[in-house]
Amino acid sequence: MQDLQQTLTQILDYVKGIWIKKRYVMIFSWLICPVGFIYVASMPDTYSSSAQVFVDTRSVLQPLLRGLTIQTDPDQEIQMMARTLLSRSNVEIIARESDLDITTTTEAQFESLVTGLSNSIRLRSTGRDNIYDISYSNRDATVAQRVVKETLDLFVEGALGNNRRDTDTAGKFLDEQIAEYESRLSEAEQRVADFKRQYNDILPLSGTYYSSLQVLQGDLESTELEIKQTKQQIDSIKSQMGSAQSSDSFDVTNADGPVLRTRYDDRIRGLEEQLDTLKLRFTDQHPDVIETKSLLENLEAAREKEIDAFLNSASEDDSQPLNELNRELRLEVSRLESQLAALEVKETDINNKIARLESKVDLIPQIEAESTALNRDYSITKRKYEELLGRKEAADLSRRADVSSEDLQFRIIEPPLVPKRPSGPDRLILYTAVLIIGFGAGIGVAFLVSQLQPVLIRPKQLLNVSEYPIWGTVSHLDIQNIKRKNRTRLAVFLLSSGAVFSMYAVLVASEIMNIDIIRGFLS
Repeated sequence: MQDLQQTLTQILDYVKGIWIKKRYVMIFSWLICPVGFIYVASMPDTYSSSAQVFVDTRSVLQPLLRGLTIQTDPDQEIQMMARTLLSRSNVEIIARESDLDITTTTEAQFESLVTGLSNSIRLRSTGRDNIYDISYSNRDATVAQRVVKETLDLFVEGALGNNRRDTDTAGKFLDEQIAEYESRLSEAEQRVADFKRQYNDILPLSGTYYSSLQVLQGDLESTELEIKQTKQQIDSIKSQMGSAQSSDSFDVTNADGPVLRTRYDDRIRGLEEQLDTLKLRFTDQHPDVIETKSLLENLEAAREKEIDAFLNSASEDDSQPLNELNRELRLEVSRLESQLAALEVKETDINNKIARLESKVDLIPQIEAESTALNRDYSITKRKYEELLGRKEAADLSRRADVSSEDLQFRIIEPPLVPKRPSGPDRLILYTAVLIIGFGAGIGVAFLVSQLQPVLIRPKQLLNVSEYPIWGTVSHLDIQNIKRKNRTRLAVFLLSSGAVFSMYAVLVASEIMNIDIIRGFLS
């Protein structure tokens, strides 16, 4: 408690010391406040214009076209555009479009103008709902509104223009790639066609060389087995037959008149039609054409042989009729012999094919490897070409969707207007700051002087300064004169401070009522 009382007593001594030196407060308040008031009052007005825009990134077509078109993230696009809006190139555009460049005559002035605009234009997001605020301050209200308007236009047009430029660039790139792959695909198709034309008599129609050879060997084994079975069946039937023979053992009839019909007629007709079809596709040197001709010749020879046998049998044995069993056995033998002849022809043809394939055992694998490489290159090129066509169609659909409905919809919440009242400087705060600085400087100097040249206010201060004991105090002889001087000094201090505060009050009132007191005084 005693320490607190000592602290309060010391503070009271400081205040009394400042009060004694109050003339410094008057001096500094008059040196600082009027000059500060005049400077603040003469500061030019600045006008601030602002605009607020909402960017709607939601589109009805986006969920409908998902997976069908090439879609980008509109939120990322608008954020990137907001970050790059105040780039140097864009600020130069804003300066030219708002006619600020005509106020500069040199390159250095224009550079300073662009730098000032970059630092003065404010673009900020509210942090939600994609709402952006654009503001700018200038001494000319019209210039402030024009700069904000041009910035807003650049923000809107830049975002839409970037989207269209990206789509056009992607479409141009796809067109170039499609043209290139189309040329490469045509060249690959031509190479495959030339290769097939060159080796059409060597390459198997289906499968690889070894698979074709394996199939032929399997067919040969099956045919040889059928030949053996057929011969056994013929021998078995002949052992059951008697000695009687008849022309009826042949499957030859003359029911249609003088023309004889055999069991080979339908097969010969089918082979002739097949041969005509093959000749339309291949030359006479093609293996299938040669095989078909060989089989056709064998069947025609078997037909002639059966007809001759039928005629000879009919002329020799007309007088020896056979029983029904021998007749059926003879017919079965004739059928089996015809089947045996066909199987032998097939066996010969298969052997020829196997021989041809085996003679090309060193050439065909190399040709097949080359054919596989050509087909692989062709397949890869064709797949890439089809993928590019699909991407091109998706890009076209995206472009048409962009024309129908933009991904970014800009809605102006607050358009930029020409401000009617200045937005700065905030003279009320500045007047108050000047007043505080003026009186604060005077109080500080008075306190400093009172400490450098202390004045004893209480008797105990003398005891603290010197070691002499204090036995008592004596009042001043001319106390009335001293009191009168103190009252005069107090009145002067109050009048001085009142004048300064009156100036402050007048300036604050003029600012509140929007009266330019300096301009009115000068006029």
